[in-house]
Amino acid sequence: MYNISFNKIIKKESFEGYESLKMTLPVKESRKRVKILLWCIVGMLVFMFLPWTQNVRSKGMVTALRPDQRPQTIHSIIAGRIEKWYVAEGDYVQKGDTILFISEIKDDYMDPDLLARTKMQVDAKGFSARSYGEKVKAQEVQLEALRANNILRMEQAENKLRMAELKVTSDSIRYEQAKVNFEIGVEQLKRADRLFEEGLRSLTDYETRKLRFQEVQAGVISAENDLLSSKNELLAAKIELNAIDNDFKDRMAKTRAEMFSAMSSQFDAEASVAQLENRYSNYEVRTGFYYVLAPQDGYITQAIQVGIGETIREGAEIVSIMPANAQLAVAMFVEPVDFPLFRLGNKVRFIFDGWPAIVFSGWPQISNGTFGGKVVAIDNFTGTNNKYRIMVAPDPEAKPWPDALRIGSGADGIALLNDVPIWYEIWRQLNGFPADYYTAEEKKALSNRE
Repeated sequence: MYNISFNKIIKKESFEGYESLKMTLPVKESRKRVKILLWCIVGMLVFMFLPWTQNVRSKGMVTALRPDQRPQTIHSIIAGRIEKWYVAEGDYVQKGDTILFISEIKDDYMDPDLLARTKMQVDAKGFSARSYGEKVKAQEVQLEALRANNILRMEQAENKLRMAELKVTSDSIRYEQAKVNFEIGVEQLKRADRLFEEGLRSLTDYETRKLRFQEVQAGVISAENDLLSSKNELLAAKIELNAIDNDFKDRMAKTRAEMFSAMSSQFDAEASVAQLENRYSNYEVRTGFYYVLAPQDGYITQAIQVGIGETIREGAEIVSIMPANAQLAVAMFVEPVDFPLFRLGNKVRFIFDGWPAIVFSGWPQISNGTFGGKVVAIDNFTGTNNKYRIMVAPDPEAKPWPDALRIGSGADGIALLNDVPIWYEIWRQLNGFPADYYTAEEKKALSNRE
């Protein structure tokens, strides 16, 4: 060819014995590439039809499911001065354990014998109320005595009135009799005068008749006088009867007024007793607030008020306590666009801070290091971060959460939704569509309805 070598090619050499040289031939290399490409295409097609679990990821934090098991601060019910601490930060306390002791700073309660003196006031007012009660009872007895006495006096007055009426009747009869005797005496005197003039009677007889007539006339006057006296006695009996009734009413009114006055004083004393007893109870309860007690079992996490001799106001925060044996949960915060996708009972996978995990969000079955949860509560209004809060409790069907997990730890939540093919999920992501809102059951119900 170029006559570079003096060796001449007389015959062609066969390459059948050189396998490595065969592999470099252009025709076989192209076939290999085609096969690789075909396998890749087939693999991609198979991959596109693999199931993919739609999910929504959001951040959250570990908290307690029950409100009474969440971290809380212990407040001072009364104002006081810190005298002694009984705990330190990190100590475990049981319900009712003493945390600190405070002394009184208000001058209204500084008397060391305040309870005893208040008790004496209560007893004194109680005795006063009882004395007024006894006075009321005495007034009631007096009223009964007045009623009984009035009945007797009224009977006596009525008897006197009846006697006066009978006497008036008797005297009126005597007066009528005296008048008849007077008329007879007048006729007899006339006849005696006529007989004396005719000489048929002596002067002595005539004078005797005149004397008798004078007695008859005196009897009429006496009978009339007795009748008038009896009528006066009758009027006096009636007046006395009315006077007895009026006197009874007057005495009854006075006694009732005194009784009601005593009852009013009794009620005032009883009201004062109730107020003093209330004050005594308040003082007694207040003395129990000098010792600040633990409301539940837990750990002292932080002392907000420190030192000895510092004064604290009413309702001031003293220490924070972390309840023990709390039922853990995760508070997730989701965007408003993802909020309609959550329902009670939805499954959620968590990656807790401090626990390594290998996560395939679309294939939770092959993920490792995640923990399961179940939605138990959903807020219907946003919080200060303009996100919705969703409470997720441990899933009883999944692996238990770590024992060392503590309230306040961070959690990355993966809410599991519907299972769809990978091609559908890629198409949805490329078009910016949200995850499927309806479940398979709801889709079936909608199709049946149409």
